[in-house]
Amino acid sequence: MKVLFLELEQHLKSSSGASVVAIDNKIEQAMDLVKSHLMYAVREEVEVLKEQIKELIEKNSQLEQENTLLKTLASPEQLAQFQAQLQTGSPPSSSQSQATTQQPAQPASQGSGPSA
Repeated sequence: MKVLFLELEQHLKSSSGASVVAIDNKIEQAMDLVKSHLMYAVREEVEVLKEQIKELIEKNSQLEQENTLLKTLASPEQLAQFQAQLQTGSPPSSSQSQATTQQPAQPASQGSGPSA
């Protein structure tokens, strides 16, 4: 009787072992599928972010050039007024901005005003 019980126990273990292996294989396949989908999504997102970074770098360069040009063309009074507005955090009034745009631009060769 004991031998019969041991044989039955061994048979159950081997058959359940096969089903455990099958389940493990299915789980592994599912995990591989999830991994491949996730990697694909990550690669797509990386490409989108790379493109956005490229565009932002180009925009930043353009704005830096524009800033440099505006600083070169601004009079010392305009620069001082702008610095004061930055410190107070107030936007320029319409009369100030009109006066600023109506003043003739100083040539860059005079070297007046900060270059920062």
